[in-house]
This record gives sequence, C-alpha cells and structure tokens, in this order.
Amino acid sequence: MPQSLSPALSQKERESRTWQRGDYSISTDRSRLNVELIHYFLSNVSYWAAGRSRDVVERSIENSLPFGIYNGNDQVGFARIVTDYATFAWVADLFVLPEHRGRGLSKWLMEVIVTHPRLHGFRRWVLSTKDAHGLYERFGFIKLHRHERWMERPDPNLKESPDYWR
Repeated sequence: MPQSLSPALSQKERESRTWQRGDYSISTDRSRLNVELIHYFLSNVSYWAAGRSRDVVERSIENSLPFGIYNGNDQVGFARIVTDYATFAWVADLFVLPEHRGRGLSKWLMEVIVTHPRLHGFRRWVLSTKDAHGLYERFGFIKLHRHERWMERPDPNLKESPDYWR
C-alpha cells in the first residue's frame, strides 16, 4: 500500500469543528458523542435501525464522519456521513430528539453537512428516508435517478429489524 494511503483516520479527518447557533451547537468532535444515547435512539426509537447492536453503532461511528447536535453539553441530535472523501457520500442515521424538534435543528444540521469543507466535489450524495423528503429536497436531494440501476444486498443474518425489510 502506498505510504500516502492509510486505513486509519488521518489527522485531518480527526480534526473537529464546531458551529454555534443560540443555545445549540453542532460538532464533529467524536469525544463529545453520547454513544449510549445514539445507540438507544437508533435501536429503540428509529424505524431504520431497530435492534441495532451497540457494537455496530460504535463501528459505524468510527468509520464515518459524525455530527452531534448539542444543547449546552447535552447531545440532542446526530448524523453521520459515510464517505470516501472523493466521489461519494451517504447521509445516515440522522435524528433530533423529539423534545428538540420544531426548532430548525435538522435543517441547520443538513446545512452544516452539505457545506462542510471536507464534503465537496462528490459525484453523488445519497440517503434513505421514509418521511423527511421535504427536508432533504431543500438541500438538492431528488429521487434516485435511474433507480433501476441501483441494487442492494440484504444480509440474511441481519439482527436488526428495520421496517423496510418487512
């Protein structure tokens, strides 16, 4: 493997940034993430990650660019971007706790994500949603173009029970 490529996160990828708006902040600082809260919400509240194990949540965060939303020091939202930092990005696991919804936090989070300096020039961004199409359309997302070219491979041993496999 060439020396310029490393399987570990580079220092640049580990650098964190913070955005502030009133009492809320968004940060890519991994040390601030409340993994217990993220796991609970994804595994017990979300429709897309029902039953996801703590180990899978931790590995998914390790291998993504995570964004936390905070009210003071309390985490109130989350999203992660799965990317190669060159051609492709997947917006995943975005949520805002119910008691903090209606304040524009998901819109602000998406604004921060799509303007993040490390997330530019991609050929394609994708995501999957059951009920937030309007939010994502504001940021240029459209239904899959040429959806007939897309395929997925479900794991027959999947321990999660997201609603789209039912």
